[in-house]
This record gives sequence, C-alpha cells and structure tokens, in this order.
Amino acid sequence: MSKTIAVIPGDGIGPEIMNATLRVIDALDCGLSYEFADAGVVALEKHGDLLPQATIDLITKHTVALKGPLTTPIGGGFTSINVTLRRHFDLYANVRPAISFPGTKARYENIDIITVRENTEGAYLAEGQTLSEDGQVAQSIIRNTRKGSERIVRYAFEMARSKGRKKITAVHKANIMKTSSGLFLNVAREVAKEYADIEFNEMIVDNTCMQLVMNPYQFDVIVTTNLFGDILSDLCAGLVGGLGLAPGANIGKGAAIFEAVHGSAPDIAGKNIANPCALLLAAADMLDHLDMVAKGARVRQAIRDTMEARDRVTPDIGGTGSTETFADAIVERIRATA
Repeated sequence: MSKTIAVIPGDGIGPEIMNATLRVIDALDCGLSYEFADAGVVALEKHGDLLPQATIDLITKHTVALKGPLTTPIGGGFTSINVTLRRHFDLYANVRPAISFPGTKARYENIDIITVRENTEGAYLAEGQTLSEDGQVAQSIIRNTRKGSERIVRYAFEMARSKGRKKITAVHKANIMKTSSGLFLNVAREVAKEYADIEFNEMIVDNTCMQLVMNPYQFDVIVTTNLFGDILSDLCAGLVGGLGLAPGANIGKGAAIFEAVHGSAPDIAGKNIANPCALLLAAADMLDHLDMVAKGARVRQAIRDTMEARDRVTPDIGGTGSTETFADAIVERIRATA
C-alpha cells in the first residue's frame, strides 16, 4: 500500500514524540509517506495563525492525519484548535481506547474499554454561551440532534461488531436532562434494536463513574454525548495509568485525525524524556483505520513487551531511558517480528 498522511508535530513535546512515532511506523514498512504541517503555537509564531489554511488543505488532500499535542493560548480571541478541526471536518466520532499495559502505576489490570464520544454537538460548544452584563448570570445551551445521536450510536455498534465486541453501554442523564439527554437515549434504544448480536444496556452518567471505579470489567464499549464522553474517557485513562497511554481518534466521513490526547507538556519539552506511547497507540489505531490491522497489532505488542521488560523506558513509568531509547527498544522488537 502506498499512502501519504498529513503529519502535525505539534507544540511542546510534540516534535519529540512524533519523531519517535514515525521511526516506529517506518520500521513496519507500511508504505506510508508524510507531508508535514503546522498548527498550534508554533504555527502562530511562524504563520500568524493557530490553524493555517495550508494545514486544513493538507488534511483535506490526504484525508488522514497524525497529530501531536497542540497548545491553544489562554485568553480572549483564541478558539480551541482541536474543536475547530472537529467542526471543520465534521469528525463526529471521538474514539478513546483504554487498554492496560504492564509497568504502570494503574490500580487495575486487564482493562480494555473503548469510549465512543459524540464530537460535534451537545454541551461542549461555544455557541449559545452568554454572560449577563453584571457578570452574575452565565448561561449555555445544550443542543443534541437526532442525526448526531443516531450516527454516533450507529458508529459505536458498527465498530463493536467489526472488532468483535459484545456489549455497548449508552451513558446519559435523561432522568434530569429529559430533552437533550433524553433524545440521545431514545435514539440509542432505537438503534440498538437493529443489532441483536450485541448486548445493550443504559446507565446514568453519575452511576457510570462510580461503576467504572468499583468494577470497570463490566464495561466493553461506552457510547455517550460530547461532555460526558470527555469526562468518562479521561476517567478510563486513569484506570490504565493516565493520559500517557491514551490515544484518540477523530473520525468523520471525509477525514480522520489520530492524536495523543495529553497536553504539550512545555515543562519537559526538549528534555527527551516524554513518553511517546499515547501517540504510538494513536498511530496503531490509524493503521487499523488504513486496513493494516496486523501492523497496528505489532505496534501494540512491541509496546507491551518493551514495557514489561522495562527496557529503556522513560522516567514516568519508572525507567531511566529517553524518548529516543524507548523508541529504539520498540523498533528492535518490531523488526524482530518481521
């Protein structure tokens, strides 16, 4: 296969972990080539724009992008770059796997949960936010649609079926938010009837948080609305050791962007100690998306073996290695399985 992808190294530790990730991809002989683009603070400094049109055009051209962490400056006039990308390309499905790996400080083992989060509507939007002139009353609008609810639930069921998953939990707050969350739940119930081969249940969001902490093994795939998905996916990342092992995929009909969901960590930028695993796992998910499932599996297994052996791993997981040596160890294991 020959395919070019857009690569956005990002800010802070982004270029370091992206370099490590591309080295691992190259070791797989995937036939991938790269075109690089800027976004975030580095783009603002170079081009005067957090998200240059050239970057949008490159993603449009190649339809698949691998993205490092971006920094949106604090203050008025700056809109979240990630939200802008999701809205522009209608990347309605945010897919966040939480999978246990050895050598972490996680309190659980053998966790394997996927959160499928609606990515373009709900309570996570800037529109409809107001503040009274006296600064005493703030208001925002939650807007869910039947179309948005149906396509995210259907995406979750189709993904579950393709991956051999057996159970989907629709998470909501329809007992209180009877219209916005109630619409999502009603649509989820309707769609679930079309997938008799997959167990379906529903759970209120606050109970979901408690159940995830008490017994996460009852969950397989979670599908939910935007804000709840943002919170629950981070909670799930905490079950497996934190955001350093948390990849994310943003999927739409015409484009897909794969990313590390952690921040740009400017405090350690340039020190060559950042853990590249979140972006590596995002790259593995990208390979799955490109119908290179076996190669994605090799990346995950090489990460697992490297962490289990504690071979040249980074300080955040108890090692004395660097970003580069961690990548070296993973590359060696991938080449050994060729």
